[in-house]
Amino acid sequence: MKKRIFTAALIAAGLSGCALGPDFKTPAAPATASDSYTPKPLPQQTASAPGIGGASQQFALGQEIPAQWWTLFRSDALDQLIRNALAQNPNMAAAEAVLRQAQENYNAQSGSLVYPSVNGQLGVARQKASAATAGAGAGVFNLYNASVNVSYTPDVFGATRRTLEGAQAAVDYQRFQLEATYLALSASVVTTAIQEASLRAQLKATREVLDALTRQLNVIEKQFEFGAVPRTTVLSQRNQVAQVAATVAPLEKSLAAAQHQLSVLAGKLPGEAGMPEFALESLTLPEQLPVSLPSALVRQRPDIRASEEQLHQASAAIGVATAAQYPQFTLSGSYGSSAQTFGKLFESDTNAWNLAASLVQPIFNGGALSARRRAAEAAYDAAAAQYRATVLVAFQNVADALRALDADAAALKAQAEAEALAKETLALSEQQYKLGGISYLVLLDAQRSYQQTHIALVQAQAARYADTAALFQALGGGWWNRKNQ
Repeated sequence: MKKRIFTAALIAAGLSGCALGPDFKTPAAPATASDSYTPKPLPQQTASAPGIGGASQQFALGQEIPAQWWTLFRSDALDQLIRNALAQNPNMAAAEAVLRQAQENYNAQSGSLVYPSVNGQLGVARQKASAATAGAGAGVFNLYNASVNVSYTPDVFGATRRTLEGAQAAVDYQRFQLEATYLALSASVVTTAIQEASLRAQLKATREVLDALTRQLNVIEKQFEFGAVPRTTVLSQRNQVAQVAATVAPLEKSLAAAQHQLSVLAGKLPGEAGMPEFALESLTLPEQLPVSLPSALVRQRPDIRASEEQLHQASAAIGVATAAQYPQFTLSGSYGSSAQTFGKLFESDTNAWNLAASLVQPIFNGGALSARRRAAEAAYDAAAAQYRATVLVAFQNVADALRALDADAAALKAQAEAEALAKETLALSEQQYKLGGISYLVLLDAQRSYQQTHIALVQAQAARYADTAALFQALGGGWWNRKNQ
């Protein structure tokens, strides 16, 4: 009973007192003149174009972002690949382990700082006392002892609370780092899948152009055999075929690299089988694009939240450094028994106890404690500046993605028109050349124009998918809605 009362008194003493240093306050969201991320308001919807990835997209300001935002592309293969990546990617496993480490470090600090240190001790010794000091009691004897020792440092000035505050901020920092890894991984899988689909489409288009040029070369070579065209025409066509053929290998190389990247993101070796192949036509371009309000962005971006927790840690460190300048109290006590035989160890006349209290007040340390506090304040200023920089970059990411969506939609519309005109021009030029109505140089220009516009069209189509993924990533990816799904 005495022990319980003593322990309760120690804890009560520790809970009293104040916590020195600044109380952390969440930074306010940046003040914006409007709900727009860009100087000029965006249109309500983007331009549309015929064909793949040409749908018009509407900006839904303030609409919630789904946690599994990639499902809006309506690709079962993409959805399954991301699930596999989240489960098997080693970076995710590492981030989860670091979070567990931070939590256990907090538990260790909490256990050692908040509660009294209680240790049990049991010992036995055999010794011989000197006759010169012990007199008639000299001789060999055994000494048994058992005791419980309690020691506690009351948190009078808040050093413990600030230390644990900083430790909890470290846990929250790792939690948001995990969310950032989750977002980066899922976005990387989506953009790499889009890149793979784009390269596959570009490769297909290049081979189609190469096939058409090869057929045209066969016609020209027959015409040369009959003396209808000069040899320079044959050489020019062969050169054109060779130039297009030279672009095939780099495209194949880039496509293979994208496939290898997808395997690694999914936690597999590049040589493992079973990886899906993507095509632009298998992906649906989301037509409704949720856009978070600027005031909500700072609570949604995991990198901003992680930077905020670093700022919180720096704030708590000021409190720890401040409390170190004030007195430190320590309370201790023990209760135990000592006897020369084990059987008498717990008899009433062998009991012993003690209570003690001590105070340590720093008097002179060469200004070290003041310097540590100033250093902690400087670290807080640095963390605050880094937080502001993170916020600025986040708003830039969103602004860039929104402008890219608008601009690339217009570019795709123009590119689709250019490709359609180039295709029609090439078809007419081929007919006219067969009839002798135009020169070979005119036909060659038509072929080159169509080749360039066709490849550019595929690239413009892929850009719209990639822009959409970039917007979801810039807005934070909807991780805060995961618990509701």
